[in-house]
Amino acid sequence: MMDLPASAATAGQRPLRIGDVAPDFQARSTLGPVKLSDYRGKWLVFFSHPADFTPVCTSEFVAIAKAAEAFAALDCGLLGLSVDSLYSHLAWVRAIRDGFDVTIPFAIVEDPSMAIGRAYGMIEPDSPDSSAVRATYFIDPEGVIRAMTWYPLTVGRSVDEMLRMVAALQRTAGGDATAPAGWRPGDDLLATAPQHQHGVLAGNDRVWFCSTEADGK
Repeated sequence: MMDLPASAATAGQRPLRIGDVAPDFQARSTLGPVKLSDYRGKWLVFFSHPADFTPVCTSEFVAIAKAAEAFAALDCGLLGLSVDSLYSHLAWVRAIRDGFDVTIPFAIVEDPSMAIGRAYGMIEPDSPDSSAVRATYFIDPEGVIRAMTWYPLTVGRSVDEMLRMVAALQRTAGGDATAPAGWRPGDDLLATAPQHQHGVLAGNDRVWFCSTEADGK
């Protein structure tokens, strides 16, 4: 069972970009039927993996499952996807539980027709291989894509960076702050750069490039 609206199909005509509304879909998952729009009202990390039962993917899912409470603390949901069938997903979930004593708490969506993967650009329309890249979409509570990361099949994602990305996006969402390289919650933020000549000339280059201020939140 998979239902993808026309808006999602047309999104495949060009790559999805930051600021686009994430294409909605309905599909079967390991936790029952899900729609992407079910997650509206909270942040969501929607991520694809090439195939079930593979070493790198398994290491990722074990790591993400162990960090599920940290994502929940950020009011952020998790949703996985691959082209494998629901029954493959279910068998893999059981193998992870039996082999690693880890229960996957989030839904894994099936995509045997590759419609979702292609709508999101996880799979090229003319690709001879059905394996999705390790794409991750950070989606805000209104369903808008705020960041994306892509990894090759051979390299697993950093769960710490996924958590940092969610926290940074949430902190800067209001437009009142920008986060410097490596920012983590509690770190100083970048101060607003001068917007007029007097302020620019009153300081030095450091004032413009890297003046910081304590995070008041």
